[in-house]
Amino acid sequence: MVYDKGRRFDSGFISVFVLISDLARHRLGITASRKMARRAVDRNRAKRLLREAFRQNSAELGALKNRYDWLINARRSIIEVKSGEVVADLKRVIARVRQAEHESFMGTDA
Repeated sequence: MVYDKGRRFDSGFISVFVLISDLARHRLGITASRKMARRAVDRNRAKRLLREAFRQNSAELGALKNRYDWLINARRSIIEVKSGEVVADLKRVIARVRQAEHESFMGTDA
């Protein structure tokens, strides 16, 4: 449902889909496909990096007006980077979501 009704934000290392949720907290889903990385160890590292980036950006997530369901798809380029770069990449996406809230592009799903 997030893929169908949510809004997509692309970034250097990730593609993010967000959908307004009626829950009191954000929810996270992460994908790292075999197309993105052949070896399971690389896919698992990508997922760990994304979970940690989401955790480290909790202050920015808390500042959002709404709560969202987040679906984050790892891109192949994430294999080569350090965790700080992933954190900064997700922070930029969250800033874009905040901007979209202020511009009221994020409509509720009716």
